Amino acid sequence: MINPFINSRRRLRSGWWIAIFFVVLAALLFPLLLFSRGEGASPPIWQQALVVIIASLICQALRRRSLAELTGRPDFSWFKQFIIGAGLGAALMLAPATLLWATGQAHFSLNPGGANLLLPPLALFAAVAVTEEVLFRGFIFQRLLDGLGEWPAQVLIAALFLLTHVDAIQNAGPIGYLAGVNIFVASLMFGLAFIRTKSLAMPIGIHFAANFVQGGVLGFGVSGSGEQGLLAPALTGSDWLTGGAFGLEASIPGLISVITLTAALYLWRPSTK
Repeated sequence: MINPFINSRRRLRSGWWIAIFFVVLAALLFPLLLFSRGEGASPPIWQQALVVIIASLICQALRRRSLAELTGRPDFSWFKQFIIGAGLGAALMLAPATLLWATGQAHFSLNPGGANLLLPPLALFAAVAVTEEVLFRGFIFQRLLDGLGEWPAQVLIAALFLLTHVDAIQNAGPIGYLAGVNIFVASLMFGLAFIRTKSLAMPIGIHFAANFVQGGVLGFGVSGSGEQGLLAPALTGSDWLTGGAFGLEASIPGLISVITLTAALYLWRPSTK
């Protein structure tokens, strides 16, 4: 008979480890949420990042594995992959923005605050990228990969990733479906970046740079959240072309850009040397 707790390698099945992770995460989040509720605010993103990292550390310790197994070894190769990912993430947003500018759908002017406006979104989007990638491409995803295989894991995590953005998608109005498809495909893209490199460096780099360039540099909304960036875009095209207040993620050019990078990562076979 199949043991519902132990797999063929005599280890606790991945589904139970995922359940343990959520219990640990809830135990850490509960007091933080109570405290934040008393203060009348949501927990800062850096606190959320810390909670996710600590929960991952605890679960890895229970498995007698290092955090580096989840994140990749922090060496020169890790930082190289992060830089490559950041370049890809920047191109992911610069490509559709350039197309909109070239076709007269968007016009850009320099914000009066200038370069001083770059620091707050730099810190914000770095924390967002770390939090979301450790949560969605870290312990849960890797246990799903081990238990179910690549594509079931990808689809399940993409659905969860989409669910966490559902409020913003619903507020996007008629272009919400574009935003939803984009976010779902983006999760597959981040997952492929991890699968190809066995490290969170590239997914974090792509995620961080895409958000930072979209909001902090170009001044578009980021998943429906308005940002004041280095540039101030004036949009004249239809929302389905520009993404409207939601950001480039809810535009046809943005979706094409994400699909293109996802396909490139799917076809990419990194050297094993």
